Amino acid sequence: MEYFWPLLMVVALLGGIFVGYPVAFVLAGIGVIFTFLADVPILFLSTGVSRTFSGILSNWLLIAVPLFVFMGLMLEKSGVAQRLLRSLAGILGPVPGGYAFAVAVIGIVMAASTGIIGASVVLMGMLALPAMQESRYDPQLSTGVIAATGTLGILIPPSIMLVVLGDTMRISVGDLFAGALIPGLMLGGLYIVYLVFVAIFQPQRMPPLPRSARVSIREAAWNLARDLLAPMVLILLVLGSIIAGIATPTEAAALGALGALVLALLSRELSFKQFLGVLNETTKTTAMIMFVMIGATVFSVIFRKLGGDTMIADALGIDEAGVNPYWVMFIIMAFIFVLGMFLDWVEITFIVMPIVAPIIAGLDFGLPKEQVLLWFAILFAVNLQTSFLTPPFGYALFYIRGIAPPEISINMIYKGIIPFVLIQLVALVLCIFFPELVLWLPENLLGK
Repeated sequence: MEYFWPLLMVVALLGGIFVGYPVAFVLAGIGVIFTFLADVPILFLSTGVSRTFSGILSNWLLIAVPLFVFMGLMLEKSGVAQRLLRSLAGILGPVPGGYAFAVAVIGIVMAASTGIIGASVVLMGMLALPAMQESRYDPQLSTGVIAATGTLGILIPPSIMLVVLGDTMRISVGDLFAGALIPGLMLGGLYIVYLVFVAIFQPQRMPPLPRSARVSIREAAWNLARDLLAPMVLILLVLGSIIAGIATPTEAAALGALGALVLALLSRELSFKQFLGVLNETTKTTAMIMFVMIGATVFSVIFRKLGGDTMIADALGIDEAGVNPYWVMFIIMAFIFVLGMFLDWVEITFIVMPIVAPIIAGLDFGLPKEQVLLWFAILFAVNLQTSFLTPPFGYALFYIRGIAPPEISINMIYKGIIPFVLIQLVALVLCIFFPELVLWLPENLLGK
């Protein structure tokens, strides 16, 4: 059998993951074990070692990862989200679905400020879910909108995923940030359109806030303008400096981390214990990403040596004459969507992207190779956002369940997320058939 060893590697990988063993060690361990089983020269493992030191441990760009994580966690401690939600809900309170609209808008703002999915979902859930229950919202709708908008941070820049994708695919992070901006905002806009539809045709699912919970519109508008100023300045400072080419992602991330720390200190809500907690979470998140990167490097080196990339190309029919590139794209996107039901974005990025990116780059979409790779990277990111929402292992669903009261069952949460997953798939299809949604901003803003 021509592809016996790479196929066996895939089976061993899936088995190790489903057993529950840490993914980083599964990846590295399988790479080492199959080096001996398949009689690969032992010196070939040195390729993985050299890539680990040169591409990961000595990579200046990857310093942006802990800095962006720190920035997001520190902004959570600054109380910005609480104040914005309170102000916006005060303005939209008399409208059916006012609190849901407020959650969606704040989700977009926080996505552009933090990019930390767990923190965003838990924070929005703790702030908004009790008020939604008090207003007799449909629990499926309330949990769905909190989970969906809380995951926008993985797509809307500054996003840790885009930094990692830029390093993996050797694409400018500034280009990725510019390319992801329109799809990310479009996705947030589609969520709001869906909520408008529900407010018009099913207003009983999200009633207006009770009068006792409302504040004067003038007071709420003033508070909103005041509370929105600081995070917007920070967002423009970080994103603007990267996209304009004034600062590297690492330098901009350092600036954002410092700005978030200053905001948290000015809010007077940051204690020394909370500061240590932020440092601890930043270290754990960064270590997890780095260990998976190292494990994936060892795995991919041996997988390719045994013909794994050729096996995948043959399975997709790349060598067949007249193959439709969009058909190959849809197969890859469907495969990534299914993987997202079981794996985290980190594992999928480091395992799948190095294999499928060269395949996509070799297809004729009528675009230059650089634009094809940029377009595919954003499609990949849009697709992977669904991995936080799709059962059985959607992390956002478990975050919501952890803070939801007992009367909100996991089945309710699963049902509530279905419309938002469908909306994400609609956004993905739009980006596939209209590449301008991804490429217009990098072309016109950066001249790429």
